[in-house]
Formats: sequence, C-alpha cells, structure tokens
Amino acid sequence: AGSLGGVGRKSRETMLLCEAAGFDVILVETVGVGQNAVTVRSMVDFFLLIMIAGAGDELQGMKKGVIEIADLLTVNKADGDNVQRAKAASMEYDRVLSFLHPATRGWKTHCTTCSAFAPETLDALWQKVEEFSTTTRDSGAFDERRRHQSTEWMNAMIEEELLNRFHRDPKVQQLLPAIRDQVENQTLPAATAVKRIMEAL
Repeated sequence: AGSLGGVGRKSRETMLLCEAAGFDVILVETVGVGQNAVTVRSMVDFFLLIMIAGAGDELQGMKKGVIEIADLLTVNKADGDNVQRAKAASMEYDRVLSFLHPATRGWKTHCTTCSAFAPETLDALWQKVEEFSTTTRDSGAFDERRRHQSTEWMNAMIEEELLNRFHRDPKVQQLLPAIRDQVENQTLPAATAVKRIMEAL
C-alpha cells in the first residue's frame, strides 16, 4: 500500500532482517510489475522475469520494457501441449534480448523455459542464478550493484522523509486544501499552486 513497483514500502528493511538472521537466499516476489519494476530492480542482486506463453504476454513484456532490467527471463508452464509455444516464446525473447543492453555488466541476459512438472528445468534455472552470482562476484559487478543500491535506498528515504515533513507542516496543512480545490476547479494553474505553497514554506 502506498508504494509502486510491486513491493511493499519496508521490503528493503525486511530483506536486511532476513540477511542478518543468516538467510543467504531471499526471494522477493512482486505483485506483477511493468514500468515501475525499477523499484524492485534497485533492491535485488538478481532479477528473474517469469513469463507465460500463449497469453499475449510476449508483446506486453516488450512494450513495458521490463525485460530491459531483467538478468534472466524464463517462460513458465513449458509442459504438455504448451511446450512448443513456450519454446517459441523463449526464442522470440532471445531475439529481442540480442538487441538490448544487458542489465548487469559482464552478464548476457537470455531466456529459458521451465515447468514445475519438469524438476530438471528448475535445477537448470537455479544453476543460472548461481552462475550469475559467481560471474558478478568475480568481476566486481555484484559489490558495485550493492553499493549503488545503498545510495538509491538513502535517496529514496530522504525523499520520503521530505514528503512526510512537507505534509506535516502546519502552513501546508492550512493552505493545501483551498489551493487543491482551486486547481481541481481549474481556477489556479498547477505550477502557480506549487509556487504559492513553496513560497509559504
């Protein structure tokens, strides 16, 4: 609630708590993301995008641009009559990925298929995650991402605190309702409204 990007506002803190408790693998599942996936991208080491074939998701994924920030794509439910569709979708994603800049330095993003009915595909998927971990730790990209994420987290917390202080300010609480009404009634331009509020502060 109150947060975009498919994750909760305290997801980062929760992950730190899990790490402090000794868990070395933490899975962060989003509620389903699009353009705002950058939020979860900024808090994880490895970004796995799970797609399905035969539901129009291929085109939607490309339109949203979420595949540009993924470290690995996998087309799920690759079993039964859906195997060929899943493989075709995977090949199409690989074709698109060949034109995109990798999300992580020194790592080539590609697409696989998987199914809960084929445990070997899940094993292969996890091997890719481990390969990514080894590759990025050896190259320094892993630590570089962690440092960058810490800075992003700090900036996000500063913005949140500034916004909270803004709305708690007595002058803002006094002025904002009337100014908001004027903007809604189109008797006051939004830019002028913002300037008026900021000048009052």
